[in-house]
Amino acid sequence: MKDQDVSAGTSLQRGFAIIRALATTNGDGAKLTHIAAATGLAQPTAHRILRALTGEGVVEQDERSKAYRLSVEFFALAARAGHRGNLRDICRPILLRLSAALGDTMFLLVRSGYDAMCLDRSEGPFPIRSFTGDIGGRVALGVGQGALVILAFLPEAEREEIIRFNLPRLLDLGLYDEVYLRTEIKRSLELGYAASHGVGLLPGMAGIAVPVLDRQGRAVAALSVATLAERLNADRLPTVVQILKKEAASVGAQINPFDPVLRRPAQILGGLPIEAPK
Repeated sequence: MKDQDVSAGTSLQRGFAIIRALATTNGDGAKLTHIAAATGLAQPTAHRILRALTGEGVVEQDERSKAYRLSVEFFALAARAGHRGNLRDICRPILLRLSAALGDTMFLLVRSGYDAMCLDRSEGPFPIRSFTGDIGGRVALGVGQGALVILAFLPEAEREEIIRFNLPRLLDLGLYDEVYLRTEIKRSLELGYAASHGVGLLPGMAGIAVPVLDRQGRAVAALSVATLAERLNADRLPTVVQILKKEAASVGAQINPFDPVLRRPAQILGGLPIEAPK
């Protein structure tokens, strides 16, 4: 009986070693030889375990390339097990607490393709205008402090693709050019936040946004405060920034990587497919 227990434990360890190896392929999958080399298993052993995992539906094999990859069923299982609350549920009490403590309007923005979308907001006592408007409102990444800070803290290659796509949209709307956008991105990366103060597209309005980073350091959302320009003076700004950064770090540590809101969204605007500029 003890020998059987050891054998079962060894098989389980080997199975998880293969799952971890497949998880590093970014969805592209890997062939048997690569999996065996990555796990240190003999090819017959790796093949036997892959067949078992395929039989359970957590691994699938591409018929043409013969590469193995984690299945949709695996991610669905992980999502059910890891669902400790989605991003909006996590952030809702934070938004309420901050809007009460600061006396200003708070926003939670998330990335949606080439846009940022307002996932939630909590009203302060002062009338403000914002780029995204109400919950569900969208704005191109780079427009407004929340959308700007998300863009700034994306991986460089991804950020460059978005800049290439969004610049014609910004120019068509009569907003700003590439030099200004890149200058603001650089400033946001240096400061760790994005800020606007009473000038530009929303005169009289001011705001600060900090990125919410997942465990890989990728910006998936932003916490943003919007207020009247006179309420965000040089004395108050560092305090607000410190508070927002502390809360964003707390949110990042609680992010469920299988939250549907944070999965790679379709590249859409207003629900309609769009094509990148030629």
